Parts: sequence; C-alpha cells; structure tokens
Amino acid sequence: MRFGIIGTGTVGRTLAGKLTSLGHEVTIGSRTKDNTAANEWADRSGPYGHAGTFAEAAGFGEVVINATAGTVSLQALRLAGAEPLAGKVLIDVSNPLVFSPTGEATLDPVNTDSVAERIQREFPAARVVKALNTVNADVMVDPARLPGTHNLFLAGEDPEAKAVVRGVLVEFGWPSAAVLDLGGISAARGLEMLMPFWLDLMRHFGHVDFNYSITTAD
Repeated sequence: MRFGIIGTGTVGRTLAGKLTSLGHEVTIGSRTKDNTAANEWADRSGPYGHAGTFAEAAGFGEVVINATAGTVSLQALRLAGAEPLAGKVLIDVSNPLVFSPTGEATLDPVNTDSVAERIQREFPAARVVKALNTVNADVMVDPARLPGTHNLFLAGEDPEAKAVVRGVLVEFGWPSAAVLDLGGISAARGLEMLMPFWLDLMRHFGHVDFNYSITTAD
C-alpha cells in the first residue's frame, strides 16, 4: 500500500520506518519540501521512502496518517487539502496537549470534543479513525517489546476504514483481539483524555515502555 504521513516528528518517522520495512511505500510530508528531518529520513529509507509537502503526502497515500501535534493538526491538514483526503482512511494519532509555562499538561479540546471529531467535521469526505495515540511511538510499531497481552483502541464512524486500520496494526504485530473497537468517533474524547494519565504513568515508571491491559469478566 501507499501511505502518506502528515508530520515529521518522532511519531511520524517511526511509523514511516516501520511501514517501509514492511514493504509499503511512504511519503512523509512537512510544510515545505526542504524539511531537514523529512529529507534525511527519505535519504536513509531507500526506494520506498519519499519526502514531500503535506499536500504531496496526502495525495500519495491510499491511507493517510496524521502524526502532528493535536494543537496544529487542523492547520496541517488544511495545507494538505480536502481533495487529496477525500475518500481516504485518515488515521489520527494526535493528542491535543497544551503545556503551561510551568510544564503542567492540559488538553484543548477536551471533554465535549476531540481533535479526531474536529478533523472529521472539517473533512467530512475523509474516513477518520482514531488509533495509536495511547502508546509511545516505539510501542506502536513493536508491541512485543512489552510482555503479555496489552491493548490498543479504535474509534471511527466507518467500519471498513476501521478494518483497514486493524489490518495495519496486525502488520505492526498487534494481535487483532488486542485491538478494541470503541465505536464512533466521539469515543476519541476518552482516548485523548488518557494522555495526561499516560504522562503521570511515565513520571511514575521513569520510562515510556508501558501500555494499558484491559481485563473483563467475559
């Protein structure tokens, strides 16, 4: 498959590297074509890795991944353009973290809205699926680095789009049964609200190699 990744930070480059290692073609996009991180990644990635603008990445991908910070996701996707995103699965990995001058984390939006919902409203022809925002980038692409069974979550309105995303996660090494479908896109609110708790856990453990494991009586 062809993937377009919006964002050149650690998450975007980690996902891009995993996808190319699996034989997928990836264009990683930034605001301008001269982005150093994107071009250096593409130079290391062989024939399957490319760098471009947000619009070029969105146009290239059969599946598009939003790997930007949640506070700038809408701006980045506007630069990508509604037409290249129309009809495509759009995986939203973002978290809308806002940090105070003293380092305290809050979310914007929160509680009654989410970044994923805002993306879906602004780009109604895209098929938005919230996923992967509840784990560190390394765990996203290598779940076996943690022992035992642990979980990822999906939220979105389009069942076929969620099936595509589940397939990508299985390729990453996630057992299908460990990927829990929480329903419509409004479930992204809870997934995004996990991030301040995740930061508390990071401070408690002193590292980022952890995840949630959900147990039930069923």
